Amino acid sequence: MEQSSFIKINPADSVVVCLRPMKKGETIEVDGKAITLLQDTPAGHKVLINDAAEGTDILKYGYPIGHAKTDLKAGEWVNENNLKTNLAGTLEYTYNPVDEQLNIAKENRTFKGYVRKNGEVGVRNEVWVVPTVGCVNGVAEKLVELLKKETGCEGIDAIHAWHHNFGCSQLSGDHENTRKVLRDICLHPNAGAVLVLSLGCENNQPDDFMKMLGDYDHDRIKLLVTQKVEGDELEEGMKILRNLYAQAKEDKREEVPVNKLRVGLKCGGSDGFSGITANPLVGEFSDWLVAQGGTSILTEVPEMFGAETILMNRCENKELFDKTVHLINDFKEYFLSHGEPVGENPSPGNKAGGISTLEDKALGCTQKCGRAPVSGVLQYGNRLETTGLNLLSAPGNDLVAATALASAGCQLVLFTTGRGTPFGTFVPTMKISTNSNLAKNKPNWIDFNAGALVEGVEMKDLVSKFIDKIIAVASGEEARNEYNGYREISIFKNGVTL
Repeated sequence: MEQSSFIKINPADSVVVCLRPMKKGETIEVDGKAITLLQDTPAGHKVLINDAAEGTDILKYGYPIGHAKTDLKAGEWVNENNLKTNLAGTLEYTYNPVDEQLNIAKENRTFKGYVRKNGEVGVRNEVWVVPTVGCVNGVAEKLVELLKKETGCEGIDAIHAWHHNFGCSQLSGDHENTRKVLRDICLHPNAGAVLVLSLGCENNQPDDFMKMLGDYDHDRIKLLVTQKVEGDELEEGMKILRNLYAQAKEDKREEVPVNKLRVGLKCGGSDGFSGITANPLVGEFSDWLVAQGGTSILTEVPEMFGAETILMNRCENKELFDKTVHLINDFKEYFLSHGEPVGENPSPGNKAGGISTLEDKALGCTQKCGRAPVSGVLQYGNRLETTGLNLLSAPGNDLVAATALASAGCQLVLFTTGRGTPFGTFVPTMKISTNSNLAKNKPNWIDFNAGALVEGVEMKDLVSKFIDKIIAVASGEEARNEYNGYREISIFKNGVTL
């Protein structure tokens, strides 16, 4: 059988990955040895290449992805039924720094962005209504509807209300998480103007919230407390929005260096090709952007479990290593405090696509951040302070994690997927397919196809096209989620509701 029917990712691996559906009885040659498949095996799934006794670690990407539940024979289909995670509770870690020299040339690339008064750069120029509490979601949506009807969005990129369910009946950590994320949205450079819309009696008190914004542009961010309006709050809101819209409409794109880009790295609906195509492609872009002086952020902490030492040892110093250890173990404690195991992550779709354990998923997931050193570690809701590669505390949930990336300051999110998803958060959310079938079947969802990497296209050629695509989107080309109008936010919740 031809080599193109399967791939061995790392020389040390115990398995190969099928690039097409394979039948029981087919023979493949791996490392000079003929192996006969013992079961029908779907594309993206794993075939064992050497006998493995019960308890033996199975390697993929050169690392263990779990251990054999029973004695396994070469040629067997390895999946969640015969492979068990090695993950358990929190661990102690040792810092063994790795400094890999990437030698990526600097280029004089630019994109067309909006330079804000504070020097930050947006890739969109939009008017936003941000409710401080879910009670005024309806008012926010109505104001957006009226402003769109009156202006047709002429001269700006979009008008949107970021509705949510929180801002009241929350305590301590949840309350602060809500306030932080809403603050981050108000200060985001993709917004040319913001109306902060309050009820007035909520826990997220409007005056205190506005103080939380710090030294903000008072001409571009305005507050309306609806309970203080004598009469029609819609009429009062429209007066403010007309003024904000008129200012934002005057903003123009200008050429700015690519080092002003801040890009979030996310995956969802992953499959067995994620760690072979789309995630490595995004990792190559991340390394390129960091080499230009730009910034990328990796999150989904539970999907780092099993690959966390790779990230820890890439930390630039011991302080960042310690922060990353806390990042991992704090999230494990979160799982354990709710009586949940730390390794039960892969979804039914992940498993159907060829991912069998959390380690299998994590070793593919973390490839999105390439090989650059880790220069920053952020807590949930905090804003970027350091250029280069950052790690961010947030769960794996697609919308919660994507919202967290945007809240940290990312102007767009790169989202790899093997199963497909239409959603988007409050910044452009580009979908990168792991396989060509998905790109073909869902062109209305997918922005870029990485499946070409297993069809003869060289990585360096695809990376070049990918960089061009990202710069085009940063310069104003709509991502598919924007074209479809699929945009929303979701805020992480952990505690009680009053």
